[in-house]
Amino acid sequence: MANFEHGVTTRQADTSVTTPVAADSGVAFVVGAAPAHTVGGAVNEPIMCQNYGEAVAALGYSDDWANYTVCEAIYSQFKLYGVAPVVFVNVLDPAKHKKSVAEQNYPINDGKVLLPLEALKDTVKVSTYTVGTDFDLFYEGENLILEVLEGGKIPENTGELTVTFDAVDPSKITENDIIGGFDTSTKKYSGLELIDKVFPKYGIVADLILAPGWSDKSTVAAVMAAKAANINGVFEGKALIDADAETVKHYADVPAWKKANNINSKTQIVCWPLVKLGDRVFHLSTQAAGRMGATDSDNGGCPAESPSNKSLQIDSAVLADGTVILLDLQQANYLNSNGIVTALNLIGGYVLWGNETACFPADTDVKNYFICISRMFGWVANTLVLSYWSKVDKKMTRRLIDSIVDSVNIWLNGLTNEEKLLGGRVEFKEEENSTTALMAGKAVFHIYMTPPSPAKELEFVLEYDAEYVSAALAA
Repeated sequence: MANFEHGVTTRQADTSVTTPVAADSGVAFVVGAAPAHTVGGAVNEPIMCQNYGEAVAALGYSDDWANYTVCEAIYSQFKLYGVAPVVFVNVLDPAKHKKSVAEQNYPINDGKVLLPLEALKDTVKVSTYTVGTDFDLFYEGENLILEVLEGGKIPENTGELTVTFDAVDPSKITENDIIGGFDTSTKKYSGLELIDKVFPKYGIVADLILAPGWSDKSTVAAVMAAKAANINGVFEGKALIDADAETVKHYADVPAWKKANNINSKTQIVCWPLVKLGDRVFHLSTQAAGRMGATDSDNGGCPAESPSNKSLQIDSAVLADGTVILLDLQQANYLNSNGIVTALNLIGGYVLWGNETACFPADTDVKNYFICISRMFGWVANTLVLSYWSKVDKKMTRRLIDSIVDSVNIWLNGLTNEEKLLGGRVEFKEEENSTTALMAGKAVFHIYMTPPSPAKELEFVLEYDAEYVSAALAA
């Protein structure tokens, strides 16, 4: 029988207007080599870190950035720009990228032997002595330390030890390791392919793809562009590419390099040259990622403002051989006019200089070639996916459609009030929603939006006005 009710009852209905879930912005996804063997870290696993300490604990650290490119990003993202989170992938595999080091004698100083950081602790052998009894091993700084233990068999007057070991060899990493893929035998993903595992694992959208030291390879740059255009099949991002600062030594040759390497996508941002802070040399893409993340953070986690003309943490721009590059405004603008971002020291120190993605000047659609507008379109798209995924497979009713239209319009109005958009609206247009499409469960919502363009050129017209002479000198 039906429920018998007597008195007052209540129930709650779902709110008709959905609160949007803003997508992450300026989150870097960095692929490269890290000394993870020193901390028992993972290989080909996306590791999210919120600060410098977490990154070092999970991936190890070395100042040898030529071999350990991930460490460059760790230092830049956390120490220079203070942006988080960052997702790292270490591709240096001790089981694959290794070499055997011939037996040789190493001196003992203060009861310690300094072995290279590349040495694999578990492979170290010292003539007839035993680890844990006669000596111990631990990583510290840029070395694997062999410490002589008191009470062991190693005599106190021994001046050196004969040691042999295997070592990781970052030079054996190839472009294919960075690109990665899917191994049918192990059923595991690797390299850049792991960007699709970030959201399922951590629930964040990593929208800036980096591979410092490798992105100047055309094959790597192409895969980075493809992944940025289709993250998890639904999200968008940007691939930060470095032009080769070793072979391209003059600013006027960078556009030819860009063309020869087929780097012309709206999902790519090309950077040249390298940059330097003190003795540390950075790929400009690494610092550009930090600058973008910091600028987004200053704008409430939204990429509405261009990172151009914002301070970089550098004191010079250089080539791979250390040659200092001093660009004047005309030279920097020439690079910008060819879709290349650079570093400029004109007023107030070094800044990132350039508003154009790699598709410029071939593609002059403003939503594609302006970095901040292109990123805003991607960010709005990512936010819509996150916010309205829960509506998928609901009953296709007028109430559902109206609730989506109303909530999106409220959100766009809020972005407009915050000056992150000049205006925006969503419409459910009859001509885009045929009866057959609606019967098949497909609804199309048309969003009109205008992110603000960067104030790229400010012109002041100066004119001599003779009337001020007579006015000033009149009796």
